[in-house]
Amino acid sequence: MIKYELIEGVGKITLNRAEKYHSFVRDMAFQLQDVLDRCKEDENVRAILITAEGKAFCAGQDLGEATDPNGPELTQIVQEHYNPIIRKIRNIKKPVVAAVNGVAAGAGASIAICCDIVVSTESASFIQAFSKIGLIPDSAGTFFLPRLVGMQKATALMMTAESVSAKDAEEMGMIYKVFPDDKFVEESWKLVSKLAKMPTKGLGLTKQLLNASYSNNLEEQLEMEDKCQTIAGNSSDFKEGVNAFLEKRKANFKGE
Repeated sequence: MIKYELIEGVGKITLNRAEKYHSFVRDMAFQLQDVLDRCKEDENVRAILITAEGKAFCAGQDLGEATDPNGPELTQIVQEHYNPIIRKIRNIKKPVVAAVNGVAAGAGASIAICCDIVVSTESASFIQAFSKIGLIPDSAGTFFLPRLVGMQKATALMMTAESVSAKDAEEMGMIYKVFPDDKFVEESWKLVSKLAKMPTKGLGLTKQLLNASYSNNLEEQLEMEDKCQTIAGNSSDFKEGVNAFLEKRKANFKGE
């Protein structure tokens, strides 16, 4: 249900349950958690790509499992399936790109927008589908979406369950960039490959600072920037970057 490959510094994670639009069941959620842990620990992984096979990105939770009397309860699904996935994506000190190849609904949309950078096909769409079945947006959707598009827009999208086209998602700041369908694989791979060749430690520190900015005040953020800049300034990649600039050559970063 989850395919994983390490290709030239990129940990490529592919959702692979196309017959169910990659809707999550318990085993699939645990597989994704395990792969994210693997990407975190493997020093050869410099960037991470999350995408899916076929025409859909992720339809969220498999409702058959959620309503099965012998299946996990909603509390378990939220606490054991999705919350750990969101935490792992945000806490990995490496850039995580969501390449949304089709519809992203419910928890699938929430997982996408919690990633560091989100790109999509022109034909993709995003929908906070929870209200259609009487649920609330979980998987940190209520945390990230208002910060990306503003409270008014987020509230309306969550309450009405309106589908958002890729173009509109880009314009409202929900995602970074939209690529033509026939160029999507090439362009999304080009992006994540570029990130994999950049100074990984510096990117990880940037991500750490962005996470902290959600709760820090100005003084706390300035202090944290000072500490992180000191760490970055002592890295091998900083020395390589400066030398490459002075020598007018392309930097060869090692992620150290």
